[in-house]
Amino acid sequence: MSMNKVLIIGNLGSDPEMRYMPSGDPVTSFSVATNRRYRTRDGEQRDETEWFRVNAWGRLAEITNQYLTRGSKVYVEGRLQSRSWQGQDGQTRFSNEIRASEIQFLDPRGQVSGDPGGQGAPPSHGGPEEDADDLPW
Repeated sequence: MSMNKVLIIGNLGSDPEMRYMPSGDPVTSFSVATNRRYRTRDGEQRDETEWFRVNAWGRLAEITNQYLTRGSKVYVEGRLQSRSWQGQDGQTRFSNEIRASEIQFLDPRGQVSGDPGGQGAPPSHGGPEEDADDLPW
């Protein structure tokens, strides 16, 4: 048995972009920034931002495109999907993306979270901090 499941909570880095496939199916793409705060072995506190590309299909694509904007806080559940294509320079390019099966809007209705401003969303405060010494690897 195998499993391919991804769960992230973060903020949109830009407004969603919806397009239609030749079959007429809608697909909406957007990026989500997640943040992690940790301490190094030297005691220095660091913030780390990871960016994820997300694709939503069908009705989920339409709803996502209609209600989400840059800075919106979301929960995304789906599977990791790899794809490749030929760039204009003839080189093969690769990308890992999340194909969303569920998206939950985490902002109160009518409000949008803080602007990620190119560096990702502001790091969350109040959660437990990880020590590099406590990591299992």
